[in-house]
Amino acid sequence: MALEITQFLLSAQSADAKVRTEAEGNLRQFQEQNQPSFLLSLSVELSNNDKPLESRRLAGIVLKNSLDAKDAARKEHLVQQWVAIDISIKSKVKELLLSTLGSSAPEARHTSAQVIAKIASIEIPRKEWPELIGLLLVNMTQQDRPASSRHERYVTEHSPEVRLAATKALYNALDFAQSNFENEMERNYIMKVVCETTMAKEVDIRQTAFECLVSIASTYYEVIEPYMQTIFELTSKAVKGDEEVVALQAIEFWSSICDEEIELQDYDYAENGDSIPPHSHFIEKALPSLVPMLLETLLKQEEDQDQDDTTWNLSMAGGTCLGLVARTVGDAIVTLVMPFVEANISKIDWRSREAATYAFGSILEGPSVEKLAPMVHAGLDFLLNAMKDENSHVKDTTAWTLSRIFELLHTPSTGFSVIAPENLQRIVGVLLESIKDAPHVAEKVCGAIYYLAQGYEDAGPSSSLLTSYLPDIITCLIATADRMDGGDSKLRSSAYETLNEVVRCSNITETSHLITQLLPVIMNKLGQTVELQILSSDDREKQGDLQALLCGVLQVIIQKLSSTDETKAVILQAADQIMVLFLKNFEEYQVCSISVGVVGDTCRALDEKILPYCDGIMTLLLKDLSSSELHRSVKPPIFSCFGDVALAIGEHFEKYLPYAIPMMQGAAEICARMDSDEEMVEYCNQLRRSILEAYSGILQGFKNSKPDLMLPHAEHLLQFVELVFRDTQRDDSVTKAAVAVLECLRSDDEQLKETATWTQGMIGRVFAASG
Repeated sequence: MALEITQFLLSAQSADAKVRTEAEGNLRQFQEQNQPSFLLSLSVELSNNDKPLESRRLAGIVLKNSLDAKDAARKEHLVQQWVAIDISIKSKVKELLLSTLGSSAPEARHTSAQVIAKIASIEIPRKEWPELIGLLLVNMTQQDRPASSRHERYVTEHSPEVRLAATKALYNALDFAQSNFENEMERNYIMKVVCETTMAKEVDIRQTAFECLVSIASTYYEVIEPYMQTIFELTSKAVKGDEEVVALQAIEFWSSICDEEIELQDYDYAENGDSIPPHSHFIEKALPSLVPMLLETLLKQEEDQDQDDTTWNLSMAGGTCLGLVARTVGDAIVTLVMPFVEANISKIDWRSREAATYAFGSILEGPSVEKLAPMVHAGLDFLLNAMKDENSHVKDTTAWTLSRIFELLHTPSTGFSVIAPENLQRIVGVLLESIKDAPHVAEKVCGAIYYLAQGYEDAGPSSSLLTSYLPDIITCLIATADRMDGGDSKLRSSAYETLNEVVRCSNITETSHLITQLLPVIMNKLGQTVELQILSSDDREKQGDLQALLCGVLQVIIQKLSSTDETKAVILQAADQIMVLFLKNFEEYQVCSISVGVVGDTCRALDEKILPYCDGIMTLLLKDLSSSELHRSVKPPIFSCFGDVALAIGEHFEKYLPYAIPMMQGAAEICARMDSDEEMVEYCNQLRRSILEAYSGILQGFKNSKPDLMLPHAEHLLQFVELVFRDTQRDDSVTKAAVAVLECLRSDDEQLKETATWTQGMIGRVFAASG
C-alpha cells in the first residue's frame, strides 16, 4: 500500500542541511525496506493534483531514477527490481502514471510521459503492457466527452493537455513498439492516428506528432511505404504554411529518410554477412516534388541569421535536407536545382541571390565529379566576384560554398581539381581580401583557405603551386587571429586552425624557412599570454582559450619540423625557450592537455638531447598527476608523455621508474572500477590506451640495455593487459596499444618471454570465447 510521503519529499529539499539529510535518510530507508510500496507512493504523489508542486516534482525525479541509470550494472539491477514487483502494484503504478497525463501541472504531465517510456523500455521487450500504445493513441485522439471505459477514466476536461502528453508519451515509447509495427492492423491504426494528429488545432501537438513521424522514419523505415503519399502531402502542407516549429519537423522527416537511405547505400552488407534490408527509394520517387518544396524554403531567411551560430530556421533546415537529398540520389538532383540557381543568382533581392548560392553549395556532395565539374568551372568566377556583394548574407554563403568546392572538388593528388594553376593567384587574392570582412564572413573564408591548402597536400609537383603564396596567407591568418573582433563568430579559433592546416599540408622542403620563422612568433605570443591582466573569470577563460589555440599551433610546427633530420635542429635550438615556456605549467586543463602533447612531440623530435630538461618535465608531470584539482582529461596525455620521455632517453628513465610506475598502476586499477556509461567508457579507453603507450615507451627504451628493470612490474602489467582484452567495450586503438606492449615483451629474458607467451595464449582464448 502507498504511504503519505509528502512531508519527506518537501523536507528533502529544505535549506536546512540537518532537515534535508534526515528526510533523505527516511526516503532511502523506505525504498530499501519496501521498494514496491515506495514506487507506488511516489506515483500517488506525482498524480495527485492537490499535492504541492515541489513534492510532485521530486517524486517524479526519484521515480525516474528508480527505474533507470547510466551505469549498466545499476540499470540492470533496477530493471530486475521492477520485474520482481507484484503485478497488481505495477498495474496500479502504471494506471496512476497514465492518469497523470491529464494533470493540470505541465511538469507532472511531462514527467509521467518520461516514466511511462522507462517502464515501456522494460516491459514491452518482455511482451508485457501490450495495451500501452493503444491507450496512448486513444488519448491522442480524445475529444471532450465523459469517460466511457476503465482505461479512459483519466481523460478529463484538459483535452489538449492530455492529447499533448499522450503524443509525447507515444514519442518516447516508439523505440519499443516493434511488435505493434509488425502487426499490420496495429501499424495502420498507429499511422492513422499520428497522421491525423499532425493536423491538430494546437501547434505543440502538431509539432510533437511530426516528431513521432521523424522517429518512425528512422526506426521503422522498412514498413512505411503504404503511408508515404499521405505523409508527403502532410509534410508539404506543413512546410509551406504551418508555424516554423512544425515545418522544421516536417523537413526533418525527409532528412531522416535520407539518412536511412544513405546508410542502406553505404553499408556493405555482403562483406558483413548481413541480409540486405529493403531499399524503397522514397527520396528518388519523391524527387520531382520534394526538391521544389525544399528550394522554396531557402528563400525564407532571417535578417540576422548569419550573426548567430545557434540559429536554426526553415532556410537552414531546407538547405541541410537538400544536401542530404543530393547525397542520396546523386546526379539526378543537379538538373532539378540548377534552373533555380540560374533564375535567382543575379536578382536584385538579396534573398534570391543567397538562396541560389546556398542551393548550389548544398548539392556539391553526392553527384559525380563529371556531372559537377562543368557547372563549377562555369560558376567559380561568378562566386569569386560575389565575395564583393553588398549583402553580408550573400558573402557569408558564397565563402561557405567556395570552401565546399575546395573540400570536395580540389584534390590534385588524384589528378583532378577545379582550380587551374592560372586561376590560383586570383583565388588567393580574393580570399585574402575577403578575410578582412565581417567576422562571420571571415570565418567562412578561413574554411575556404583550410580546404584550399589541404587539397595540395601530398600532391606531387602540384603541391608547390601554393608555396609562393604561403607567406601572405600565414601573415593574413595571424593578423585575422589578432583582430579585436576575433572572438566573435569563432573567428580566432578558425584562423589558428586554418594556420595549423596550412603548416601541416605544406611541402617541408620548400617551406622549412617559413615554418622556422613562424616558431618564435608563436612562442612569443604564447609567452605574452602569461602576462595578460586577469580581472575576472571571463578573462581567465579567454586567456585559457588563447593559450590552447597557440599551443595547438606550436604542436603542429614541432611535428612538421620533426619530419626531416635537417629541420629537427631548429627544435633543438629552440628547446630552451620551449621548455622554459611549458614548465611554467598553464593552469587551464585544455591548455595543460595540449602543452603536455607539445612536450611529448619535442621529446620525440630531440631523442636523448631532451635529457637536460627531463627532471623538470617529470617533476611537473608527476606533480600534476598527484594534484586533486587536475582535470581528468589531462591524465591520458600525461601518461602518453611518460612513454615519449622514456623512448627518447632510454635507460636514463630508470631514475623516474619508482615514481611513474605506481601512478600508472593506480590509474590502471581506477579503470577497472569505472562506471560503464557512454562517457566513462570513452574516457576509460583513452586512459587505458595512454597507460599502454607509457608501458610501450618504457619497455622499448630499456630493451637494448636494461630489460630486467621491468621484471618486478611484469605481473601487474600482464594482468592489466588481460583485463583490457576481456573488456568488450574497448576500442580499436586500445587493442592496438595492448598488442604493441606484447610486442615489446618479446625478449631473450626467459622469465619475460614465459609470461608474455602465457598472456598471448590467454588473449587468444579470450578472442575465441568472444568471437
